[in-house]
Amino acid sequence: MTGSQTMVTLQERLVNLINQLSMPVLESSLVISRWTNRLLRQLQDHSNTVPENLAAPWPLDSEPVTSESTFDLEKALSLVDRDRMDILDTLIRVTLEEEEMLVSDALGVMRSWEHLVRGQLSQASGPGQLFSPTEIPEEF
Repeated sequence: MTGSQTMVTLQERLVNLINQLSMPVLESSLVISRWTNRLLRQLQDHSNTVPENLAAPWPLDSEPVTSESTFDLEKALSLVDRDRMDILDTLIRVTLEEEEMLVSDALGVMRSWEHLVRGQLSQASGPGQLFSPTEIPEEF
């Protein structure tokens, strides 16, 4: 398969699983962050230069919401469904291996997901919104 075909395969699988599990944005973001960091390290280990669009998170399209409410992040993290996160993590790992994806292609897909979930997290004004399902736009 070509690079673009493998990227489409990973994208489709992520969309389908996250929708199927109604995966909360907090859980999606934790798994995506883990993979983004892992892939970036791999790319840095094997390349002298990392393309600018892969080296750092993409800027958000909107300003983060400010809120007067406070909540215990540790408590929110204790409520995540580790099994659901493991399923997403396994899907990503298996797809990368099965499709023999280039690290740079995989990181590009993960950066787009990172941008999506960071945008949604930035709009959360309370802990309940962290557990809202990840919203995937039609054109995504």
